[in-house]
Amino acid sequence: MNPTVLIQGASRGIGLQFCKNFLARNAVVIATCRKPQEATELNALSKQHSGQLHLLQLDVTNEKHIEDSTEFVEQTTGGKLDLLINSAGMLHPSGRGETSLKDVNIQGLSTTFATNTFGPLLMAKYFGNMLKKGSGAFGKQGLEKGQQHTGVLVNMSARVGSITENALGGWYSYRLSKAALNMTTKNLSIELGRGKSKVICISFHPGTVDTDLSRPYHRGVPKDKLFSVQYSVDSMMNTIDGLTVQNSGKFYCWDGRELPF
Repeated sequence: MNPTVLIQGASRGIGLQFCKNFLARNAVVIATCRKPQEATELNALSKQHSGQLHLLQLDVTNEKHIEDSTEFVEQTTGGKLDLLINSAGMLHPSGRGETSLKDVNIQGLSTTFATNTFGPLLMAKYFGNMLKKGSGAFGKQGLEKGQQHTGVLVNMSARVGSITENALGGWYSYRLSKAALNMTTKNLSIELGRGKSKVICISFHPGTVDTDLSRPYHRGVPKDKLFSVQYSVDSMMNTIDGLTVQNSGKFYCWDGRELPF
């Protein structure tokens, strides 16, 4: 049976590249985004992989929308998921991070948290049980039953969400939302790691990737530190392939190096 993957936030960038990579592995992929009709490249990919790639309209800031989407996913996968990737993210509603306290406002904070933190948590709420019914197709299984897993949950975080490594300040909404997402990952790793059906939960820093989100800030990034989307996703997939239950609840760079919370 082909592995099943749910990618939340797949219309472009990292999420779209994950779709391409998993399709190449013959996985059944469900790709979500807010406006599928406007996702030109994702629609073209769907036509190329009819029956293998399934598009699903989903607004990750709307809990009822997430809950209603479970029926489609259950019908498509038989109620079993091997991997959930929460990829959708935003820097700030204005498109630029706050540089000082005077730029901070409740609308920016709440909107950023809704996408970056609350959305991934609610995805886990409604799809966690499907991950517990997965086949364990991704990662490495332990030799003992207590060290085996059924599914993997990946939250796309960012290095600026590391409290330990924060030396510059600023970007309040984005930093806080990603730090909270890392705590979400840790909490989920405990709850979803109980019992016989364990789910590995990790946060990823994908590196500085050439996407719409990071493009305004490329000027100060050395060329060898600015990654293509394909390089970043290929690296993260290599890391996913090596995950074990012992890795759950941790924060990793694209290449598998652990980052401090």
